[in-house]
Amino acid sequence: DLHSFPTRRSSDLEEGFPDFRDVRGQTMAKRALEVAAAGGHNVLMIGPPGSGKTMLARRLAGILPPLTFPEALETTQVHSVAGVLAPNSGLLRQRPFRAPHHKISDAGLLGGGTGVIRPGEVSLAHNGLLFLDEFPEFPRNVLELLRQPMEERSVTIARSAMTLMYPAKFMLVAAMNPCKCGFLGDTTRECRCTGAEVQRYLGKISGPLLDRIDLHIEVPAVAYKDLRSKQDGVGSEEMRARVMAARQLQHARGYYNAEIPAPFVRRYCTLDEAGEQTLEMAVRRLGLSARAHDRILKVSRTIADLDRAEVVKAKHIAEAVQYRSLDRNYWN
Repeated sequence: DLHSFPTRRSSDLEEGFPDFRDVRGQTMAKRALEVAAAGGHNVLMIGPPGSGKTMLARRLAGILPPLTFPEALETTQVHSVAGVLAPNSGLLRQRPFRAPHHKISDAGLLGGGTGVIRPGEVSLAHNGLLFLDEFPEFPRNVLELLRQPMEERSVTIARSAMTLMYPAKFMLVAAMNPCKCGFLGDTTRECRCTGAEVQRYLGKISGPLLDRIDLHIEVPAVAYKDLRSKQDGVGSEEMRARVMAARQLQHARGYYNAEIPAPFVRRYCTLDEAGEQTLEMAVRRLGLSARAHDRILKVSRTIADLDRAEVVKAKHIAEAVQYRSLDRNYWN
């Protein structure tokens, strides 16, 4: 509810989240997650085992704005209906972080069941994060079911006696290895997968699903010098302050950037001449779909908001395009 945007300072947010300062290296990945948090964008992280993908995902919730009162009320209601709310607890104060196992059923993910129709993980993640680790290990039919709630921000469950609709406005954070063994492209460890095995593994993630994920980022193995560095990286407090400032700008427009309706994308994502040329070049070279074009505009608007720039510039477009290029390296 953008009419009830929280007014507390970033330092007043709830404690208890792990800090990004604990993550060594991964400067580019941390920057991308800050962009995702600032605009509410979906993220896919690709990297070898042990590179820190799960650490990064668990820290993302800590830099999001606090729940507004209407959001807290909605989220608490969903958890109460699902029967997962602790007894005698008040309104939920922290954004949900749901991390279902890859063996989850379609009913467990979207909701359903026999008798009482309960909300699934996409609704339990309402107003928070849905973290899907080992993304290609989920059954493909289950992953394809995500497309509808990702677009409509709700899920409809139909039964012969009734039809129920649960809210499902969540940020998807997915993580995966580049191949089955995890070492495709690694300079120090040899990949054991055949070309066919790599394609079969990556093929579990369909093009239409990838199109609905705004940022595709690489999380490489951490270099030894970063592991041993005594310098602290950027912490959650600093990142959260920038996220809150960017969200305040979006609040004034009436939409968070990831949620801008298609008819309003060009109104809010105004480009300067150099930005227009950069976007045209990217669309031509990468062969981007209309959906990808709009998502690049939304992400570039978020980057401009973090820069406190009124107009989207070429550098903002270039960074947004960078977050849409990784899928070409793997899937093409």
